[in-house]
Amino acid sequence: MIEHVYRRAAASALAADVIVATDDERIAQAVRAFGGSVCLTRASHRSGTERLAEVAASLSCDLVVNVQGDEPLLEPAMIDEAVRPLAADAAVPQGTRRRPIDDPGGGQNPHVVKVVVDRRDFALYFSRSPVPYPGPGAPAPDAAFRHIGLYVYRREFLIELAGLPPTPLETREMLEQLRALEHGYRIKAVETAFDAHGVDTPADLDRVRRLLAARPDGISPAPAAAARSPIASESRS
Repeated sequence: MIEHVYRRAAASALAADVIVATDDERIAQAVRAFGGSVCLTRASHRSGTERLAEVAASLSCDLVVNVQGDEPLLEPAMIDEAVRPLAADAAVPQGTRRRPIDDPGGGQNPHVVKVVVDRRDFALYFSRSPVPYPGPGAPAPDAAFRHIGLYVYRREFLIELAGLPPTPLETREMLEQLRALEHGYRIKAVETAFDAHGVDTPADLDRVRRLLAARPDGISPAPAAAARSPIASESRS
């Protein structure tokens, strides 16, 4: 699975490099076996943000993208979409993606993280609960969006963010992106037409295998580096 994620991330037009961040030597060996770059991190990290920050501290770049290692159907263009707002505006410290909730039960599902944004696409809040509130007996509002867990950070901000203490809402919702909001930092959450297919259960794995088998491209070949944004694919045991 990690090879699928790696090669699809490398197909991004704006990726200068792809690095797998893991604390598991077995994953590191699997990455080396297909010729990928890997960084073994400390096992003591409390979050993916901390793991990514350890890798970022050794890089010389402007932007760092965090791709989850369980997203084998990652669309390379989604990475480019996430990078462009930060490349265009130096005042934006962090970015992510969102898409409309099209699953009838998605609004009530705590595993579907919801996000609400302001008129400039900056996140107001992320929650596992239904947001915005639809009202008694009302259908889910058109403004309901699902968060896509792909992040892009300014390198210096990422290192600072990882050093900030956890916050009450972050702990309550079990959503580490709330740490940035609670400390007063903005997150650009631009809408995307692409979907994400994470693998969290055996049923998810079966579904992704079927989707992969039906794709004409299979594993995308890795092109030459094109820009300044290293991508770290976080993988844990």
